[in-house]
Amino acid sequence: MKHLKVIKTPDEHNAALSRLDELMDSDPAEGSQAADELELLAMLIEQYEATAFPVDMPSPIDAILFRMDQQGLKKKDLVPYIGSAPKVSDVLNGKRPLSLTMIRRLHEGLGIPAEVLIQDVERHKHYANDVDFSAYPLAEIRKRGYLPDFTGSLGELKEYADDHLGAFFASVGMTPQSSSQTMMLRTSAHQRSNDKECDAFALQAWQARVLHIAAQQKLEHSYTPGTVTQEWMLELARQSWSRQGPAIAVEYLNKAGIKVIFEPHLPKTYLDGAVCLSDSRQPVVALTLRHDRLDNFWFTLMHELAHIALHFDGNESWFLDDLDAPSSDPKEDEADALAQEVLIPAEAIPNGLPTTEAEVEALASRIKVTPCIVAGRIRRTAQDYKIFGKKFRSEKTVGKVLMAAGYLK
Repeated sequence: MKHLKVIKTPDEHNAALSRLDELMDSDPAEGSQAADELELLAMLIEQYEATAFPVDMPSPIDAILFRMDQQGLKKKDLVPYIGSAPKVSDVLNGKRPLSLTMIRRLHEGLGIPAEVLIQDVERHKHYANDVDFSAYPLAEIRKRGYLPDFTGSLGELKEYADDHLGAFFASVGMTPQSSSQTMMLRTSAHQRSNDKECDAFALQAWQARVLHIAAQQKLEHSYTPGTVTQEWMLELARQSWSRQGPAIAVEYLNKAGIKVIFEPHLPKTYLDGAVCLSDSRQPVVALTLRHDRLDNFWFTLMHELAHIALHFDGNESWFLDDLDAPSSDPKEDEADALAQEVLIPAEAIPNGLPTTEAEVEALASRIKVTPCIVAGRIRRTAQDYKIFGKKFRSEKTVGKVLMAAGYLK
């Protein structure tokens, strides 16, 4: 047998092809040295050609048409995989891209290789990670305008959720969750929640929405680390005496380079507030106004600011808070304690919280905060929100104050 070696150059390839022709013309007997040489030489030539002359993958449409021809399929036979006769026509005519749902059906039903059907990086990533976009609250996402460039129906959003939601998350540096994940993929997220089953997909969509709004919000002032201190928070708390207190608070934070976002929570997220760092390294405080009361507004705001004062070290981080939930995290305990101390200093109540309306008003006047904060603390401590009846409840909800000031739509 002639000595054989790996083919590396075009000249060696041509020589190998000539020798292959000679061997084939001789029609060697099976098991002979010539037959073995023929078999080995064919393998070496195939190996070289696979590297030197790679064959481009067919387009997804060509692959579908080829499979249809192989199996004698008509357009109507593709309806179970693509969705409807008009959709089949649009896909085959190049008027409609394949969705991940279509790709999965075609791969599983007709055996077309997924790598042929998915020929872009983003789709490969979503397919490989088994991202189930149908798990996201698509109806609420569409209803609330999370996707401003999407104007189609809910059905269209469900069909092409991979494209629209994939772009939605990617634009703020977030990665969609796979169906097997239960924790958010946002770096260093601290979540305070109750025993209720929180919808992690809805929570991630809400986070992305907050970051989208924050990216559009431009402040005149930049944030200086260390700005948020107990003294700074105390000065802010004193703005609560004004009927316009919530609006004043937003302006106060903006002047310190802190963005404030008001975004209602999504179903099954049970959020009161959150705080994170934006891509520009500015703190973002997000409030849902789930409980639209002055005392809740001020405590939630101070709780999130306490996280900035105590726990932000320059690393990207999220604190996501359901303040109805008991705390099981030392950082949450610390934020609770600082928020309470700022709003009602311990030294101001050496004998405990007031018990009468007159005492509530006197304490509020002394520490320069709205009586609603003092009454709210009493009600929360007693877990009885009927104490004092309608007394110490603002005539205007926080939402109305913020709407009048242009901070809320």
